[in-house]
Amino acid sequence: MKIKRILLGTFASLSANKLRTGLTILGIMIGVAAVIAMLAIGQGAQNSITSSINSIGTNLLFVSAGARARFVGGGVSFNVRNIRALTMADAQALMDPYQAPSIQAVAPILQGNIPASANGQTTTTAIYGVTTAYFSMRNETVTEGSVFNDQQVNTHALVAVIGSDLATTLFGQTTGLTGQTIRLNGQTFTIIGILQSKGGSAAGSSDNQIIIPLTTARDRVIQRAGTEVDAIYIQATSATAVTEANTQISNILRLRHRVAVGKEDFSVFNQQDLLSTASSIIGVLTAFLGGIAAISLLVGGIGIMNIMLVSVAERTREIGLRKAVGARNRDILIQFLAESSFLSLLGGVIGIALGWLIALIVGQVASASGTSLTPAVNLNAILLATLFSIAVGLFFGIYPARRAARLEPVEALRYE
Repeated sequence: MKIKRILLGTFASLSANKLRTGLTILGIMIGVAAVIAMLAIGQGAQNSITSSINSIGTNLLFVSAGARARFVGGGVSFNVRNIRALTMADAQALMDPYQAPSIQAVAPILQGNIPASANGQTTTTAIYGVTTAYFSMRNETVTEGSVFNDQQVNTHALVAVIGSDLATTLFGQTTGLTGQTIRLNGQTFTIIGILQSKGGSAAGSSDNQIIIPLTTARDRVIQRAGTEVDAIYIQATSATAVTEANTQISNILRLRHRVAVGKEDFSVFNQQDLLSTASSIIGVLTAFLGGIAAISLLVGGIGIMNIMLVSVAERTREIGLRKAVGARNRDILIQFLAESSFLSLLGGVIGIALGWLIALIVGQVASASGTSLTPAVNLNAILLATLFSIAVGLFFGIYPARRAARLEPVEALRYE
């Protein structure tokens, strides 16, 4: 049977009942659109998180107090023991070039959330007490003013560098603010710089923050016992030295804390660890949502089978007549498979466009709410959706097509 004749027969059959054909296509269209939208949003979220993690700096490692959770017997098991806090002495030890030649810079951190007041406005913001090494490690730059220097850290100066979102919230602008004051925990700080905006991410905005000297934070704002710090940021000498730096950090802190291998009371993460964890979580969520969306494709496929079975029943005399004048079983089989495949393919193409539109709308809504989420519809997702929709049409069209092909001509011609 010629392809042209098959196509003409397909169009004639499907156009004979336009409403039924349209509803059948709608089922496949919704399923494909849901799959495309879920995959695009998942990819966009992963890109956003990856960009956010990469924006914090390069070759970074993060040390925090407490051991990581360990997976035991399919569940999560935590070691129950006293957790020793990190201290400034730990940070100083990690700066030793003889014990840690793969470490380029170390920045101890105090952090928390605190109300900030200025210009008659009050808001809660993230606050960081840091040393000057922090700015270069995190690639933090200012659009106005400057960051604080070592002398201001040593003298416990009441100076602050604030994010652009915080500046807008408190002052309604991001320029002309150096020399203005801001109150934190009852203390008046002078603004000396406005941070370059890094935008928001799926985890929130990185511009709503205030950075002050570590010494000032400990004395005036964030209360910690003795010389404790909340975390230590470490920059390796190069990307290839990250693994070696990780080993050196662990060796130094195990020796200082007098713990054995496997009994650590601290955790060391690097950017790759964070990226792997984020990718794993996003991947699971995307697969879960994609699976739910695929159910609608299954429903659409069942709709195709139902419609094709109805079509076989309605066209029984036509099938008998065609077989009586010489049509083979294969010709009838191909004709009905072509019709089911066309239904699923057309629904898939329209569904791809609809899914892309839904993803675009979600991206616009996220952007309007201050979240940087740009759904990404890639070629792999389009090919997957197209092939899957065709496969659905073929799979659910085989039974009706085989049933039509096996009809006996005499019995079909006698069918009323």
